[in-house]
Amino acid sequence: MTTTESVRGWFTGRLPEGWFEGPPEVVLDREEISVIGRLAEPAVTEGASDTERAEAVAGQVRRFREETRDQRIEVASEAEHRYGRKVSWGVDCGDERAMFTTLSVPVMTRLRQPERRVLDTLVDAGVARSRSDALAWCVRLVGKNADEWLGELREALQHVERARASGPSV
Repeated sequence: MTTTESVRGWFTGRLPEGWFEGPPEVVLDREEISVIGRLAEPAVTEGASDTERAEAVAGQVRRFREETRDQRIEVASEAEHRYGRKVSWGVDCGDERAMFTTLSVPVMTRLRQPERRVLDTLVDAGVARSRSDALAWCVRLVGKNADEWLGELREALQHVERARASGPSV
């Protein structure tokens, strides 16, 4: 079984030294592995404005993305073969998170009329372009507002993964 710990360990050992400050954050789901590393904040002049700092961060992220593209593709290819999932990349720099590549995966669901009416209201109000966008908006809103609870749930699932991994093989 593939665990977040095992994948994070593989990426930590496989990534070139000096790319990130510390080990990368690794997020797994059934289709995708997201690898997010922390970049050193760029040096700016003392008393720099917020705009100057933001532009320095944007430049740092862009430079990292361009300079590491070929190596990221190579590492992603190895990981995709090893784990059977697509790899997406991102970085944290300062207070910003930039994702370079991510999957958009269709998820089928059956909704009854009251749920469809919620989605249609969001579309009619211009909050979303389509029912699909409206559903994604709802999921993001729940994720944002239930972040603490979802974090606890994910932590509990990690304990379950460890227990399964340490148990007898079938």
